[in-house]
Amino acid sequence: MAATEHDLGHEEWTRVHSSPEFTRLRRRLRGFVFPMTALFLGWYLLYVLLADYAHGFMSTKLVGNFNVGLLLGLLQFVSTFLITGLYVRFANRKLDPVADRIREDIEEEAR
Repeated sequence: MAATEHDLGHEEWTRVHSSPEFTRLRRRLRGFVFPMTALFLGWYLLYVLLADYAHGFMSTKLVGNFNVGLLLGLLQFVSTFLITGLYVRFANRKLDPVADRIREDIEEEAR
């Protein structure tokens, strides 16, 4: 059975949260999430600002009635899926092994 916060006391959880391994896990997570969030929000803000203030540019036709605004709007979805895929790959390679080790250590101590 997996150890939960209810199974371990406050002191044990405090020790785990302040451990070097858990600190490294948080740092790795933040090292990916914060820059990627800033990048995506910047990209989205650029899209919104262009849509609001650059009507001529956004209405530039590329093929038929397909214009720059539609292309950039569709690329918002593409970038969301791309970021999700990058995060899953990053988590599988860099976060999950460390989290698994921490969980195993907690479960060993709970027995």
